[in-house]
Formats: sequence, structure tokens, C-alpha cells
Amino acid sequence: MYYEHFGLSEAPFKITPNTDFFFGGGNRGPILEALIYAITQGEGIVKVTGEVGSGKTMLCSMLQARLPANVETIYLANPSVSPEEILHAIAFELQLDVPREASRLAVMHAIQEHLLKRHAEGRRVVLFVEESQGMPIATLEEIRLLSNLETKSDKLLQIVLFGQPELDDNLRENSIRQLKERITHSFRLEPLTAAETREYLMFRLRAAGYRGPDLFSEGIVRDIARISGGLTRRINLITDKALLAAFSENTHSIRKKHIDAAVRDSEFARIEGPAPAGPRWVRGTLLVLAGMAAGAAIFALLDHRRPPPPAAPAAAPVQTPAAVPAEPQPAPVEQQEKSDLKTNTYREEVARAEPAPAATEPAKPTVEAPRAAGSLLEARLAATEAWLESANPKTYTIQLMSSDDDPQLNNHLKIISNLVEINSLFVYRTIAKGVPALNVVWGSFDGPGEARAAMAKLPSSLKAYRPLLRTVQGIKAEVRDLKAP
Repeated sequence: MYYEHFGLSEAPFKITPNTDFFFGGGNRGPILEALIYAITQGEGIVKVTGEVGSGKTMLCSMLQARLPANVETIYLANPSVSPEEILHAIAFELQLDVPREASRLAVMHAIQEHLLKRHAEGRRVVLFVEESQGMPIATLEEIRLLSNLETKSDKLLQIVLFGQPELDDNLRENSIRQLKERITHSFRLEPLTAAETREYLMFRLRAAGYRGPDLFSEGIVRDIARISGGLTRRINLITDKALLAAFSENTHSIRKKHIDAAVRDSEFARIEGPAPAGPRWVRGTLLVLAGMAAGAAIFALLDHRRPPPPAAPAAAPVQTPAAVPAEPQPAPVEQQEKSDLKTNTYREEVARAEPAPAATEPAKPTVEAPRAAGSLLEARLAATEAWLESANPKTYTIQLMSSDDDPQLNNHLKIISNLVEINSLFVYRTIAKGVPALNVVWGSFDGPGEARAAMAKLPSSLKAYRPLLRTVQGIKAEVRDLKAP
């Protein structure tokens, strides 16, 4: 949905574990390394606890991916296994041919024989137990007995218990104290701080292909950290919905109202209390978007005035944020000028900087005003005034994008300057849909044919914004109307 809008190659905030998105901050990386060490050194039983949504399943998936090839892993995800069934469940995971009616002693013997065989082959076996806080105490005790299987120097089975903080409460039971005594390492996944939340957000975006500036202000990051409690699953849910809300408004600025809408649309918000007040329509937008499978239908429901963005073909390289739309037949200048502010969108994909081919340089020289003190944006605004005063009204140019955020556009101009000639890049202030905005245009051309030829040679990251032709005459009229009382 919003991936092309923000220049992403895939979903950055899915809640399903994907080891490509493992975040090593917030002490996750050191815990992972310590777990690998404990397992490879035969340290017996290890415990990892953390709140719901703190990243235990992701850590478990990453651990399985990072363990050496000589480590065989088995995984128990069902916490409600009875003590009578737990040995059969482990034997099944080890793919042992044990009859269903076999006695407990027979199953234990089969498991021990398998573990001894693996040990002789120089292999280790590790058992991961998920949601272990939900296991009956008697089942945990049965698992503890498995830790007694050992040679003179090594444990035959390593055990890693993953659970919520309630697991610590269970282990305080007097009847299970022998298991607690055998736990050699205990790790706790703490919630992320606000600073770690910022690092997490940017890490996930970069891993999904984003190459633009920060999307989240310090205040927004603090809100996300506070509302989520620093739990990564909640951070993912909030951020995914906030990006969706921003996309529905055709903006790249993540604001508090988007966060509020995301929180109202989340199940945990209803569990823990009311969400902050905010515009009601955003909540409806999220529900509509979440229920729609077709991009065209989404756009039709959200804003019939805004055309859909170009879709990326399946075979396109990841670096290309969107397919280049087929070049339309030239429309009358007046019609183009009327549709400028409606059709032009401002997307973060421009951050996918590409070397600017020499063929994209405009054929005609441009007027460069003295560089204004301050930002690049200020300099280009000053240069644009000089250009508009001296350029022929019939001169054509290419409108690249629009923005309602001065600081963000200033950052993007630095990136765009790596794609096209900066002295031919002009910016002027206007009004778009009743909101003050900045339009970015590039080049000076004698006619529409020359301008279209140059537009066809633009880097693909700029073509993705569906650039269109403008005339100096039309831009002057637009600026003049803005200055009129």
C-alpha cells in the first residue's frame, strides 16, 4: 500500500519474525551472542524472559539461524503439553520412531540413545521451549529431568526456556526449585528506551529499502516509545498504521494525529485505556485501507481527486521504486497547468540517489542568482526569482514534485542535486489544495518536444513522481496570484 509512497521495497514493520529485520540494539545483540556461547559451550539450561511483544520469538528465530551447523535444534511451541506427553512430543520433534503406546521409560531411553549418537558425531542438540510460562509445573519438571542426560564432560541436551515474566513466578515454586538451580544463565529483554526506539525505527526502514531523511521527529518518537511501552511488537503496529494514515493524506510528514489514529486502531489501546483524541476520519481511513486489497480502490475511497501512483512490476529491481509510466499524449498547456497541483506528489523515493547521466542536462543555460545565505532551499528560492524575471514566458520546464515541509525539502534538494544539475533546479512557493506548498521544477527548454525528451532521460527515481511539463508563463501567473491581496 504505502511502500512505493515512502520508497520501500518491502513492509518494514511486520510483526511476523523476519531475521533480516533483527535489531541488535536495546541489548538484543549481546543477548544473542551470549546465548550462542552458552549453547555451544554446553551450559545446560538457559532462561530468556520478556514482556509480550518484546521480541522473544524474533530472538529465538535469530538464534536458530546463527547457531553453527553442528547444532541440531528442536522446537516446542505448545505450552500446554502434559507431563505424560512431553517426552513423546520431544521424540516426535527428534523424528524418533517411538510407538504411541511406548512407556515413559522406553521413550526416555530412545531419546538418550539418539543424543548419545549425536554426541559421538560431534553434534549438539538444543531444545527451544516457547511460552514456557504456560507450561504446567509438572511438565517443566519433566524437562528438567532431561537435563540430567549427560556424559562425563558434556550435557547431551541444551535447553532454552523462553517465557513471559510469569515464568520467574513459576520458578519460585518450591516444587520446581531443582529446575531453577540448574539454570546457568538468565536473560531479560527490556523495553526499548526512546533513544533505542528511534534507532529501531530507522533500522527497520533502512532494512526495507528506505533511503530518505528521518520520518519521525523527536516528539513523535517519544510518543511512540511512551504509548508502546518500548515493546517492539507495539512499535511495529503503531508505526505501520501511522505510515498508512500519512499515505492516505498524501504526505510524508508523520504527525501526532497519525500516531493517535494508529493507537485508536490498535487492540492494545482498548485494553489499556482510551487513546488521545484526534480527527475521527483518520480512524475510518485506516479501517477502509486495511480492508481493501486493490490499490485503485483505496485511492477511490480516500480521495477521488488524487490519481493512483504508478505500480512497480514484479520483475523490477528493488532499487527502482516504481515503474516508469507510459508517456501520455501531450495535453494543452492550460489543462496541464490546471492539473499541476493535483497530480504532482512528493515521495521519499527520491532518496534513492542515482548518478545523473550527462544526457539529462538541459540544453539551454540558466540564470543563477547569487547564493542566498542559509539553506540550500533559500538559495534555490532566490535563484528561481532571478530565473523567472529573465526567462521567456514560453519557456518550458519540468515539474518534479511538491512539498509542504521546508526542512524536509531542504534535505531532499541535497539528494536531488546528485541526480540533476543543481543550477537548473528551481523552487517557488504556491498553494496546493488550500495549503502553502513548494513546487520543484527543473530545466529550461524552448518547446514541449525538447522538454519531453529531457523528461524521458530523467533518472528512474525522479520519473517515479510522474513529472509533468510546465511553462514559465504558467508559473509566473501562479506566483502572481499567490502575491495578490
